[in-house]
Amino acid sequence: MKDEKKSPFRDAGTDRDATEHVPDTPQTRAPAYKLAFADEEFLCRDELRSVRLQLELLKPELIMDERGIESTIVLFGGARIPEPAKKATARTKTLADLSKYYDQAREFARLMTEKSMKSYGKEDVIVTGGGPGVMEAGNRGAMDAGGASIGLNIVLPHEQAPNEYVTPDLCFNFHYFAIRKIHFLIRAKAICVFPGGFGTLDETFEALTLIQTGRMQRVPVLLFGRKFWESIINWDALSEAGTISAEDLDLFRFVETAEEAIDAIENWDGAGERRGEIPGR
Repeated sequence: MKDEKKSPFRDAGTDRDATEHVPDTPQTRAPAYKLAFADEEFLCRDELRSVRLQLELLKPELIMDERGIESTIVLFGGARIPEPAKKATARTKTLADLSKYYDQAREFARLMTEKSMKSYGKEDVIVTGGGPGVMEAGNRGAMDAGGASIGLNIVLPHEQAPNEYVTPDLCFNFHYFAIRKIHFLIRAKAICVFPGGFGTLDETFEALTLIQTGRMQRVPVLLFGRKFWESIINWDALSEAGTISAEDLDLFRFVETAEEAIDAIENWDGAGERRGEIPGR
């Protein structure tokens, strides 16, 4: 990041660099002497959690603002879904069968990125979790089109690296799931959800809850693979039980192909509107 603002004051980076060349004394070697903002041990203290939350919110926000990114197309989906050429490596037959959605995610991202490039990459930028599976397919499709895409990675207990198709300058790493989800949704123009596990469900229901309660404007929410989604969630039972309203079932739509998803996004009723009241309350 480059700070274009001019100031008469000495900047923080200059002072940080200067502290690396001070005389070596017991005082300068002491942890207390380190500049607070350059002291990693200090920044990782429990008492600094609120500061770290702010930093995780600000860093991607500033970088995306500098890139002029105004809207994104979100892709959620399973990390375990292989590309069709590698479906023989899938852990289960179901995962192998779901590999067709890798190609659909890739094609959808390619088509959306071609549209994005007409705005010079400011609108409709693909954003994924930056991992394997469906996430990889989304970033890969954007690269197929010759455009940029965003990856919002997160530190997990097992070693991992972002997939190779994320645009490096738009590849972010997070400690806090909550801040990561804010960045998924803060610029979202549409949300496309492919079959996945707990993480995909968490992200999907967070988005639906925000739209349902009027905390977020309505955007197209597209669930790829009706058979999968209706096999794991009894949507009608939720409505019949009264725990959601019948109108809540209109907050999302099932699709099967990239072309069908793009048509749904372009013709979505109520996009940009915000609920004033919750039906059934």
